[in-house]
Amino acid sequence: MSGTAASTVLVVEDDSAIVELIRFTLTEAGFCVLNTTSAEEAQTRLQEVLPDVVVLDWMLPGRSGLDLARSIRGDTRTRRLPIIMVTAKAEEADRVEGLEHGADDYLVKPFSPRELVARVRAVLRRRAPELSREVLEVGGLKLNTATHSVTLEGRAVEMSPTEFKLLRFLMAHPSRVFTRTQLLAKVWGDYSQIEERTVDVHMRRLRCSLGSDGEAFIETVRGVGYRLSRPGAEP
Repeated sequence: MSGTAASTVLVVEDDSAIVELIRFTLTEAGFCVLNTTSAEEAQTRLQEVLPDVVVLDWMLPGRSGLDLARSIRGDTRTRRLPIIMVTAKAEEADRVEGLEHGADDYLVKPFSPRELVARVRAVLRRRAPELSREVLEVGGLKLNTATHSVTLEGRAVEMSPTEFKLLRFLMAHPSRVFTRTQLLAKVWGDYSQIEERTVDVHMRRLRCSLGSDGEAFIETVRGVGYRLSRPGAEP
C-alpha cells in the first residue's frame, strides 16, 4: 500500500539529543513524528495540523510547556488532544501540577524508549481507542496498522493514506452510522478547513479500492451519513 496512515505525534522539545531519541523511538514504533522547539512554534503548527498526541517538554524557551498545555485545553479544537508531559522535574508536587494543567500523563527524564512508546499507546487507548488497536477485521476485510496493510479475503488492497485512516475508523465502529461532520472531526481532526463533500469523495475512492465488495462494505445511509457494514448481515 502506498504511503502510511500512522498516528501523528507532535513533539515539543528544545533539546536536540532528546528530540532525536524520541523521533527515532516513535518512528520505529510506527508513528509519524513532527517536531517544534518552542511553545510559540507548536501553537502555530497546531493551527496547521491536528496531531493524535502531543509529547510536551515542561521547560521550554519563552513560554513554558505548562502554559501551552493550558492553551491546548482552552481551545475547543484541541481540547481533547492527548498530552504527555516530559520533564526532569520528578517531585510529586511537579507531577500533580503538570496533570492539573491538562497533561494526560507524565514522563520523567531520563526515560526508556519502551516506556515512551507504552505511554503514547496508553493515552491513545484512553482518548481514541480506534487509533491504538493493531489489527481490525470485519467480514473478511482485515486492516493492520503496524504494517499499514489491508487485505480482503487474503487479497492485498491498495489505497491512499487518507482512505486507510477512514477505513480504520469505520472498522473500529462497525455498523455504527456517522454523519459527514462526525467523520471529518474523527478522521481529519481539523475539519474547519474541509468541506463535507470531501468525505463523499474519499468514500467513493474507498469503495473503488475495495472493488466489487465496496458497495457492500461502505453503506450510504440516506439523509444521515455512512457506516461500515458486514456483507450478508442484517442492517
